[in-house]
Amino acid sequence: MPPLAPMLAKASAELPDAEPGAWWFEPKWDGFRCLVFRDGDEVVLGSRNDKPLTRYFPELLEPLRASLPERCVVDGEVVVAGPDGLDFDALQQRIHPAESRVNRLAAETPASFVGFDLVALGDRSLLDAPLSERRRLLEESLADPAPSIHLTPGTFDRDVAADWFSRFEGAGLDGVMAKGAESTYQPNKRAALKVKHLRTADCVVAGFREHKDGNGPGSLLLGLWDDDGNLHHLGVASSFSVARRKELREELAPHVATDWSEHPWGSWMEAAAHEAESGGRLPGGISRWNAKKDLSFTPLRPDLVAEVAYERVDSGRFRHSARFQRWRPDRTPESCTFEQLEVVPAIELRQVFGA
Repeated sequence: MPPLAPMLAKASAELPDAEPGAWWFEPKWDGFRCLVFRDGDEVVLGSRNDKPLTRYFPELLEPLRASLPERCVVDGEVVVAGPDGLDFDALQQRIHPAESRVNRLAAETPASFVGFDLVALGDRSLLDAPLSERRRLLEESLADPAPSIHLTPGTFDRDVAADWFSRFEGAGLDGVMAKGAESTYQPNKRAALKVKHLRTADCVVAGFREHKDGNGPGSLLLGLWDDDGNLHHLGVASSFSVARRKELREELAPHVATDWSEHPWGSWMEAAAHEAESGGRLPGGISRWNAKKDLSFTPLRPDLVAEVAYERVDSGRFRHSARFQRWRPDRTPESCTFEQLEVVPAIELRQVFGA
């Protein structure tokens, strides 16, 4: 029964290279981490932070009952498949307080569950069982799943995993996971490795948000220009140390804008119209996850350019927070356009499951 903290992973720059059979590789799914607890007819979907997901994905309950053993705990990912691969934006929309909206979206953008580890089976805890045994039992448990329930592909072959890393990104996957073949399941510990795509882009820094401790900028607001002269908000660069935040305050102070009317994002009241007309996104407004979260920012004159590292772009914005690399005084803000972003060709998800 919940709660149970899932096992985590730490970032790695490359796939581990060791004796054949030492590492087990899987695609890294881009969805909501989910532990499925089943005890007879009772099915509970638990998130990574112990918040229940059950009410948001009612369409998964019957398929899970039809696919899983009577009593088990399965670790996996809830995903939404769109026409061009995994659709994280559609998945985010599924978290909504209104039951009528949840039921409507369950029909319009149904979710799937991808299982990749078995934590308990019947009366037996598998926390101390090696991954090789857990995988065998998981394959037996998901031998004949319902259409929306899947077993993640896996391989011991590093070359195959390297091919997945480059090829499966077009289906919306994040990268590749690597797990020791004989490793145990270690809740809340970074006992696996994740290898994710990393790219860089030069972006306009048009504002910053103060860190919650008040000791300097916590995040930089990043933008790119389109062909019509609009500066689109791409996301943020964050995760600065205390010392770096103090440095940033001094570096940004001369660029603080005093006249909102001259700032590209000065009119928050026009944000909705801008989104509808151009498909872009302005900062500010209500957070989908926390209505009380302050999304206000300090505007900067759009004359600073920063090189940032990012993993991927979804629907015109960074999928995760970017990482600041360096200032680019040699680049003009006008040269920071969408053309520099790499576009990954889409592939069908069935190629992933066919692996």
